Amino acid sequence: MIPRGAIYLVSGITDMRKSIDGLSLIVADILEMDPLSSAWFIFCNRGKDKIKILFWDTNGFWLYYRRLEKGRFKWPKPTASGHIHISTQQLNLLLSGLKLENPQAHQPLYGREVCSRVLIFILGLNDLFSLSH
Repeated sequence: MIPRGAIYLVSGITDMRKSIDGLSLIVADILEMDPLSSAWFIFCNRGKDKIKILFWDTNGFWLYYRRLEKGRFKWPKPTASGHIHISTQQLNLLLSGLKLENPQAHQPLYGREVCSRVLIFILGLNDLFSLSH
């Protein structure tokens, strides 16, 4: 499933013995958010090797559970608000074992940058050929 609403990491540590009722109480009472919204709420344990994703869909809750057999999730530090709003791309980074901050991705290039670089390269070649003749 792909998130249709906001995605929130519940910062800090969550007792993974909690199920739908306990996690939805955290969302409602501690975060003061609506667990019946279209948002996804993601919880992590102390060892950072287990997460649960809770969300409401039409007429019931979904609860996804993931346990890593090796490695740890790069879970961010707790915040004063108790949650961190993230994008779908950041969720994919987290689930892939990468940090949310400063991911090492290629920087996007835009039309003028590409044209400028190509033009500089061509002019450089032209200068190189004119010097050798």
